Amino acid sequence: MHLRSGGADLQGGTPSDPGRILIIYLSRTENTKAVAEMIHQEVGGDLVALELQNPYPEAYHAIVKQVAEENESGYLPPLKTIVPIKEYDLVFIGFPTWGMQLPPPIKSFLDQYDLSGKTVVPFNTNAGYGVGSSFRTIREMCPGSNILDGFSTKGGIERDGIYLAIKGERYTEVKRDVQSWLGKIGIKATH
Repeated sequence: MHLRSGGADLQGGTPSDPGRILIIYLSRTENTKAVAEMIHQEVGGDLVALELQNPYPEAYHAIVKQVAEENESGYLPPLKTIVPIKEYDLVFIGFPTWGMQLPPPIKSFLDQYDLSGKTVVPFNTNAGYGVGSSFRTIREMCPGSNILDGFSTKGGIERDGIYLAIKGERYTEVKRDVQSWLGKIGIKATH
C-alpha cells in the first residue's frame, strides 16, 4: 500500500509488515470503534482499542462524575494498552466527546507517548454537540506533530439510552463522509 498525506509520501505496510499507520481509539458505545474500522478499511495499518488499567464504571452517571473529577484535577488514568509508537509515522486518534472535552484516557495516551515528527489525525464521535475543546487540546498536547484536519460525526446519545447509532443507513452515510474526509486531507490508499 502506498499512501499520500499532504503531499508527502508515507510508506504503508504489506501483509507481512503491518506498516507505519496506527489507528488508536477509545470507544464506550462502539460508535468511535465503527469509525475507526471504516478508516482501517480505507488505509490499513494497525487498529488498536485504547484500554485502561482500571476500566470506567458501566453506569452512565458514575462515569460522567468520574470523568468530570478527572478533568477538574488533571488526573490521567493509567493505560493498559502499550503501543510501540516509534514504529508509526501516521497516527489516527479516535475518541468520543466527553463533557465537551478530550477524554482523560486520550490525554493519558498523548502524555505518555511522544508524537513529535508524526502526522496526527484526530477523529471524533459525539452526541450532536460537536468536538468541544478536544481538537484544540490535541494540538496543544502535540506541539511537534503535523496535525491534519479532524473528522467528527454524530454517534450515540448514551444519556438518552441511544448507544450504537452508526449502523444501517447511518453507517453507509458515515462511511461516505469518512472517505470524503480522507480525500480532503490528502490521505488516499492506492492498492
